Amino acid sequence: MQSSSVHLGSGHPSEPIVERILTRPGVQRVPSPKVTLFVVRDFLDPALCTALMAQIDADRRPSTLANAGSDYAFRTSETCDLPADHPAAAELKQRIVALTGLHPDHGEPMQGQRYAIGQEFKAHTDYFEPGSADFDKYCSVAGQRTWTVMLYLNAVEAGGATRFKAIDKIVQPEAGKLLAWNNLRPDGSVNPATIHHAMKVRAGTKYVITQWFRERPWGW
Repeated sequence: MQSSSVHLGSGHPSEPIVERILTRPGVQRVPSPKVTLFVVRDFLDPALCTALMAQIDADRRPSTLANAGSDYAFRTSETCDLPADHPAAAELKQRIVALTGLHPDHGEPMQGQRYAIGQEFKAHTDYFEPGSADFDKYCSVAGQRTWTVMLYLNAVEAGGATRFKAIDKIVQPEAGKLLAWNNLRPDGSVNPATIHHAMKVRAGTKYVITQWFRERPWGW
């Protein structure tokens, strides 16, 4: 598998990733010129979703931000750092790499997030702003974030959708549904149109997995 993976570095075209994702049956590409965004339903089976939710419940901690600013309620979820050798996480990582062709060495440690009633992650982008202190601190080794792959592990009773504000696209949580998007434009610059909001959960609990990829191998 690794031999066919793509080392997506600075300035590397994203077309091979797009073409590979589109070869999977059932992939939906969101029709927008502003964002390269894909939706894949039933990407993960219920047993793996259940195993990952149990791990998140066991190891969750308050979520943090690289730059929290003064808004203490900007991100109110809980986070779980998933060990690379966790069987369900390892299986999911393998499936994500097979879908995208992104090189596994470029992946950050996989994270799970848990949102209880009233919790959210306000509108944000996943990349680090070039020229900022955060960029210098978090991108010095592995470079900028390129692709985000996110999975919903369960349906939510009410609320909890993900809204991509710049294209007015709202995605509802469903167990096993995957989202994948490119945080960069074709020229390699960051794409502000990827701004998205994990909307408040109104009833129930929301579980998601996030896998970020970098320009270079992860080396922290």
